[in-house]
Amino acid sequence: MVFRRFLYNLLNNPQLIEKLSESRPIRRAAQITAFAVTKAQLASKDAAQRVLRSDTVRQMTQDGAPRNLVDMARKMDRVRDTFMKELRTGMKEIKGEMKQSDGKKRGQ
Repeated sequence: MVFRRFLYNLLNNPQLIEKLSESRPIRRAAQITAFAVTKAQLASKDAAQRVLRSDTVRQMTQDGAPRNLVDMARKMDRVRDTFMKELRTGMKEIKGEMKQSDGKKRGQ
């Protein structure tokens, strides 16, 4: 309880906060945090664009809502097939990139 009150008083002290913000470790932590947030935003934007370009999403939006269970089953089969095709293609690309980077490391 005493520790909590002490910490509360320290964190609400403007002079202490200003001194800490000028210190090198705090500035570096802020830079790293800003970098991580920016990198995550860029990665999520890229992933969202890839999803929007994918055939799976295009099929779901173009076909519209299924009228009955048979239509739904057919539609889900097509979506599954397209998804699996895209997954296999992505895995092949990743394997190719890994082999290229592995070859570059060995060549150095």
